[in-house]
Amino acid sequence: MPIKLPSFRARRDVYPPDLWTKCPQCSDMLFNKQLEKAARICPTCDHHFRLSAAARLEMLLDPGTWRERDAGLQSVDPLGFVDQKPYPERVATAQAQTGLRDAAVRGMGAIEGQPVSICVMDFGFMGGSMGAVVGEKVARAAEEALVERVPLIVVSASGGARMQEGTLALMQLAKTCAVLERVRGARVPYISVMSDPTTGGVFASYAVLGDVNLAEPNALIGFAGARVAAGTIAQELPPGFQRSEFLFEHGFIDRVVHRHALRGELAALLRFMRAPEIATEARPASFNPIGAFLSTVAGATGNANGNANANGGNRG
Repeated sequence: MPIKLPSFRARRDVYPPDLWTKCPQCSDMLFNKQLEKAARICPTCDHHFRLSAAARLEMLLDPGTWRERDAGLQSVDPLGFVDQKPYPERVATAQAQTGLRDAAVRGMGAIEGQPVSICVMDFGFMGGSMGAVVGEKVARAAEEALVERVPLIVVSASGGARMQEGTLALMQLAKTCAVLERVRGARVPYISVMSDPTTGGVFASYAVLGDVNLAEPNALIGFAGARVAAGTIAQELPPGFQRSEFLFEHGFIDRVVHRHALRGELAALLRFMRAPEIATEARPASFNPIGAFLSTVAGATGNANGNANANGGNRG
């Protein structure tokens, strides 16, 4: 009679993704609950994992001070863009996965009792890509900082402009830079925090325009990819040239700050960087681009009519 041997299960080399995360730097397997308690920093090699917008706000702001603004803003599909799937379907999938309406949240809060206008990006939402909603939230955060005379903080985590919105996404570079110039002219402090990654159109606009530019350790920061940059100038670039430490050494970033020290660093900067007090009636109203355009047109029309009448009177 043949002997039946017991069957043995193959050893499991795959860890459940909902329980463990593999560190991309040291390859250690990290228990997810312990990783969350450590602010998503590897205890072995100090690698900084990406943070969600909600986790970032909880880490930076005083408890109970967060007041979200413009939560209902949501992307539309002006171009009818379709690649492997329609753009609205991609947005709906990202919303279901992250619980967010778009790749940025903005509102008011406080850091060690000091009020701030803050906008935080979430890389989990379509790679943190910047479309019309993201650009609008950054602009509105800056405008509220301008009106309330409180510091502005923007935490970036993005792969760049959102290709599904085409030129409309690229227009956000000009819009955000324009409003930040008004913030600078009013001497309202602006602190930019760059996390991994900060690239493309976000890097080329508001992410690098802070009065103080901070970055997390080993964050990928740059405009184009390394191969594209090397091919453009036909030269071999030094290793790590797009990492925060390299940029700090070459003067592009003011400080590289560990995630555990970021809240304290921001609080210290806010104590030094204060907007000068002005009378309430002198504070600027929220910027209305359509109203400003119509006022300019009306003024130009009035001047033209006045000049025409004056010339007619002279001829008479």
